[in-house]
Amino acid sequence: MLNDILLVFIPMFFTVDPIGILPIFASLTQGSTPQEKRAIIFQSLVTASLVAVGFIFLGKLVFHFLGITMGDFMVAGGVILFCLAMVDLTAQGKVRRGVATELGAVPIGTPLVVGPAVLTISLMLVSVHGLAVTLVALFLNIAIVGVVFTFSEFLLKLLGQSGSRALSKVMMLLLAAIGVMMVRRGIVEIMSGVHAF
Repeated sequence: MLNDILLVFIPMFFTVDPIGILPIFASLTQGSTPQEKRAIIFQSLVTASLVAVGFIFLGKLVFHFLGITMGDFMVAGGVILFCLAMVDLTAQGKVRRGVATELGAVPIGTPLVVGPAVLTISLMLVSVHGLAVTLVALFLNIAIVGVVFTFSEFLLKLLGQSGSRALSKVMMLLLAAIGVMMVRRGIVEIMSGVHAF
């Protein structure tokens, strides 16, 4: 059982990439009060968990019913990330992006923490290792994201204020590139004739 959990946990960890999304989280929550940041973290973890679990149980059925393909899903997620990055990169000064619960749900909870890649690999891992093992590994990874987000200020203090700002802009540029990559992969999937999950 523990061995199976580890086999599922490792690929999911690299797909979720909590360390990689830390600077993006810091950029999105820059200027938030501690209370707002806690609300953002809580909402993002709840949203990520609900989206992932709901997709595992109902994803294939709902998306098949709606006629949505993996390509469609990746394009939509990519566009959201790209637009978010562009708003940050072109803003003059600090622009608040909405209330805490809005940030926690979208884009942090999904598609940042749980996006198309995580949802896809979750379905594959369920078919290989079973539902219970996949759910345990999923919740462990989301818990790790919560820990990383909670101590984000401490982790980023090592960089200093100017370093954090510079890294934030670089991460937003990378986020835009990730959005473009998701759109590109989605278009490839659509063009390849993949019509269902």
